[in-house]
Amino acid sequence: MANIESVLSHAEEHCRAHGIRLTPKRKQVLFGLVKAQKALSAYDVIDEVNREFNNVLQPMSVYRILEFLTENQLIHKLSTANKFIACSHITCSHTHEAPQFLICGSCHRVSEINIDKSLISTLRENIHRKGFKLVSPQLELSCLCNDCATNISLK
Repeated sequence: MANIESVLSHAEEHCRAHGIRLTPKRKQVLFGLVKAQKALSAYDVIDEVNREFNNVLQPMSVYRILEFLTENQLIHKLSTANKFIACSHITCSHTHEAPQFLICGSCHRVSEINIDKSLISTLRENIHRKGFKLVSPQLELSCLCNDCATNISLK
């Protein structure tokens, strides 16, 4: 990911363009997630922000901020792990596709990739034919990263 200041600058511009504000506390939470470069629980975010900025964020405030950042596509919530991760495409100017997260079951590293819109369309049609409605196209796949897979095969 680009340097943190660049990411925060793009996030502020994104918010301005959408008529919303990236308040100082929202910016601190985003900073914590970008700096961590991994998925964090809400309480991990609180610890990171309190350590970095020497202030105290209350859990309810952090949950509201995380919800705001998620709704505005600056971060993603990993439902299976109940953790949050900064969007890896904040600095990109292209339209974002449906996110797919590859989550290493061993080291818990997360990598974000996009799913082609035509694949999501096919999935949506298949889901509809079975009598369901797609709520979120986000996919979270349990994987092993190459490093962990290599370490396991060496044992």
